[in-house]
Amino acid sequence: MKKFAAIVTAVSILAMTAASAVAAPVTFRFAGQQPVEHQCTKMMNDFAQNIQKKTNGRVKVEVYPASQLGDYTLVMEELIRGTIDMSVTSFASSFDPRFELVYINGYVSGYDQAKKVFAPGAWLPNKLSELGRPLGVRVLGSYVEGMIGVGSTKPLKEPLNPKVDKGVLTRVPNMDTYMLGAQAMGFRTITIPWADVYQSLQTGVCDSVNAMATAAVYTGLGDVIKYWYATNYSMEYLPFMISEKSWAKLSPEDQKIFQEEAKAFTLKSIDTAKAEDTKYMDLMKKKGIQVFTYTEEELKPIKAACVTSWEKLGKRGMTPELMEEFKKHLGN
Repeated sequence: MKKFAAIVTAVSILAMTAASAVAAPVTFRFAGQQPVEHQCTKMMNDFAQNIQKKTNGRVKVEVYPASQLGDYTLVMEELIRGTIDMSVTSFASSFDPRFELVYINGYVSGYDQAKKVFAPGAWLPNKLSELGRPLGVRVLGSYVEGMIGVGSTKPLKEPLNPKVDKGVLTRVPNMDTYMLGAQAMGFRTITIPWADVYQSLQTGVCDSVNAMATAAVYTGLGDVIKYWYATNYSMEYLPFMISEKSWAKLSPEDQKIFQEEAKAFTLKSIDTAKAEDTKYMDLMKKKGIQVFTYTEEELKPIKAACVTSWEKLGKRGMTPELMEEFKKHLGN
């Protein structure tokens, strides 16, 4: 009887231990690069709460905004290793220059179109995830911050005519996607580190800046620019990524929940981007900045001009085959 009781006790302890192990939640670290009060961070916190609720506590997500876990390059390295689980941070194209595919100019010019292009399951997010898979990174969704335009201290000459020199020297990021796109639209370009852009506009080292969303221009350069052209030739974009090692820890049921929530995150970001763009253009007007907006029909000439740069990109980091595929799916 004593032996039987001991066996029963041992089995009970093992059963309780196994049940406890099953019940223990998986904790994911979720890295962001935007400030604590930024809309992106708020949405990341909402995502974390939804995941914990919908998985019945099986998965807990801890949000680390404002680059608390390192800059975007370090975060992507840690995603590859599996030491950071998820992020909404920039692609580190040093791991694969083809990630800059998403920054190409001219393939999206409106919010409704953006929903079709960036929604999980569409060609572009599938392709980005395909590029990340060999590294051990999966693209679950997107954060779209807003449409990109041109902020300037001087008026542009015929901003919608790509055949006319715009009469300004424009700062662009040190990326072929933006440089070639700007040149195709009629801009003379210069690359300047972001930290020096404000002073460069003040002192006349450059006259305008592109590759920035409305909110970023207003909050960062609103005291120095006098004109804002909502040319919508691209969108400010951040990928929503998860480490493949972390993805493998989830049950099929929880993976489905993550996919559904990431899709909702993506679509909400685009709706929010539209509202934020309108909000900050209104603030620009109140500040005395002249704001120019256009219909998608009016923007077609510069969009078509941007497309002419795509072939060159095939020879500069992107492969010709990738650019052909890109044009096939997004050229219209």
